[in-house]
Amino acid sequence: MTETTGSTATPESGNPEGAEDAVDAAEGTATEGGKALSRRERKRANRESGDGKTPGKRAKAGLFARIGLYYRQIIAELRKVVWPTKSELMNYTSVVVVFVAVMIGLVATLDWGFAKASFWIFG
Repeated sequence: MTETTGSTATPESGNPEGAEDAVDAAEGTATEGGKALSRRERKRANRESGDGKTPGKRAKAGLFARIGLYYRQIIAELRKVVWPTKSELMNYTSVVVVFVAVMIGLVATLDWGFAKASFWIFG
């Protein structure tokens, strides 16, 4: 078992000698001569062993395929929307209209008051 700073793995804790090798094999971590490779080394090894293409990347789709995919994704998102019922829509609309009317009244009153005050001050 290799010593690592901050490691709590001991034979008493259920991690006997050589258990890292089994874990590495189970996780698919590449080893070279019994030594685990770093992430950078694994990426470099994958790049060198590949056929020049980045693994996991697809070829760029054509223009019409991308447009079609875009609209399919829009439709899929719109299907997730919870649309309000007619009564909810009417309720929400009336609340908004009343709120806007109150705000218009407040702003108009303030405007009228400031206009009167400015005429009184500047005559």
